[in-house]
Amino acid sequence: MTQKLISFFLSLFFLLSSPAAPPSTPAAEPGIAPLHVEGTVLADPQGNTVRLRGVSTHGLAWFPDYVSEEAFRTLKEDWGANAVRLALYTEEYGGYCSGGDREKLKELVDNGVTYATDLGLYVIIDWHILSDGDPRIHQDEAVRFFDEMSRKYADHTNVLYEICNEPQNSPWQTVIKPYAETGLATIRANDPNAVVIVGTNTWSQDVEEVAAGRLDDENVVYAFHFYAATHKESYRQKVKNAVAAGVPVFVSECGLCDASGNGGVDENSASQWFDLLKEENISFMAWSLCNKNETAALLKPDCTKLSGWTAEELSQSGTLFRAAIRDE
Repeated sequence: MTQKLISFFLSLFFLLSSPAAPPSTPAAEPGIAPLHVEGTVLADPQGNTVRLRGVSTHGLAWFPDYVSEEAFRTLKEDWGANAVRLALYTEEYGGYCSGGDREKLKELVDNGVTYATDLGLYVIIDWHILSDGDPRIHQDEAVRFFDEMSRKYADHTNVLYEICNEPQNSPWQTVIKPYAETGLATIRANDPNAVVIVGTNTWSQDVEEVAAGRLDDENVVYAFHFYAATHKESYRQKVKNAVAAGVPVFVSECGLCDASGNGGVDENSASQWFDLLKEENISFMAWSLCNKNETAALLKPDCTKLSGWTAEELSQSGTLFRAAIRDE
């Protein structure tokens, strides 16, 4: 047998005996195990508690340049983040429901999901109601939006949906819960298992009110937001009460200054919040990834870099949040 013939049969043998490569799907990406709610915490398929710790963008229409692979990589590799949140404002200037470029905004969401997925990060698609405090004001648009998103990302194990950021003057039982039931029905028709975050009344601070009438859905968590200089022990007690009542709490937005986004950072209150979140295994998203001239911005106003930030380029809020995210 000639040497060429021997080489041919050897090559054929190794080709046929090699296992087929696994399909490249979001479910196969490292670090993106599908999540579910187990008691008051998030868990992976083996039942291990998973605590999401990450950063929220500011409004996508205002700071789009931070939605990038490089920025998200910095958050993962330097900050230790395992999640990002994409804040899609609805009513404010340039918002999705107030004259903003909807296709461009959806493109930013799509890019954000792609970058997060490629990096093995969880990603929250946030319907960021604020001045439109009653979630029913744009309910039809919300239903259409989440129908499109949940169809598009039904095969992604890393996408969470936040269906109403900060309701105000909207009682849980008569306003938010019926709205959420409609939104959930839309999402569940396309994605039966994704974790859905539902806001609570008074800028997502009345989380304990849902204990008497939770949604009939096993994979829902309930939002609580705090700003450490404004929201102190009485608000921490609200979280403790909710968890004690069996409510799965998710801090989808928080800051370390006052509720306006300005004022001084309250390091003592911030430390107490971080201790509570860690003790109860509560996930949190830091507000916000931008260089806006306000205390809540994670970058200093004169920082023009869009990724790879040094310690000197972080604001006081950014420095403390980076440390808290890395502390796991």
